[in-house]
Amino acid sequence: MLKKYIPNLLTLLNLLSGTIAVYFAVKEELVIAACFVFLGIFFDFFDGFAARLFKIHGELGKQLDSLADVVTSGVVPGIVLFQLISKSVENKTWENAANSILRTGHENYFTSTFFISLIGLLFTMGAAYRLAKFNIDERQTSSFIGLPTPAAALVVLSLPLILNFSGNEFASSIIQNVWFLIGLSILLCYLMNAEIPLFSLKFKDYSWKKNKIKYLFIIFTAILSALFQFIAIPLVILLYVLMSIIENKPIKN
Repeated sequence: MLKKYIPNLLTLLNLLSGTIAVYFAVKEELVIAACFVFLGIFFDFFDGFAARLFKIHGELGKQLDSLADVVTSGVVPGIVLFQLISKSVENKTWENAANSILRTGHENYFTSTFFISLIGLLFTMGAAYRLAKFNIDERQTSSFIGLPTPAAALVVLSLPLILNFSGNEFASSIIQNVWFLIGLSILLCYLMNAEIPLFSLKFKDYSWKKNKIKYLFIIFTAILSALFQFIAIPLVILLYVLMSIIENKPIKN
């Protein structure tokens, strides 16, 4: 039956979106890269939804999903962080960054800026390690341990969108600070692999009692999105981590 191929087809569309995003990220077209990553994450969400809907489960789909996520939610954010750190180290304004590409072919690429910018690629390594662990970790069936790679990728890909569209000078100045970018790269790498239980947005039923934390998170997400637009993306992920920690905090007698 054709429906058994639908989840894997959606996963491959995720991979295709991520591959296109890689091209634009390397070309320093970070906003376009962000759009394709968001599209890939959309496909990533619905491949799992389709698999549950059609009751299709198999090792192939599981492995294929992780391979696609390595590209869309691992490689692309790493390249974006590399580009942002490089611009920040060189102390260039965002508006003039497009003119900073080396065109002569005779420049030395292996400068101190290059090596500092490589810190951004820690994200890619952390994402790959997390995805490999996820595939063999039987504890993560109904919840997560560590920040899911798509969530971490959303934080990174929100940065060029905030720079280009938010108009918030304070947020822009933070994002263009090299120490913030280096710290964010390391923090996200840690959070993806930390032993921190995080709730999943999968619903087994829709009762308030069993899903209160999920409904509250959705409500707060809507409020933050309405108030802060693109700036809401990293705030929502931070809220997700904090609410998960509070939800799983042991109650002292």
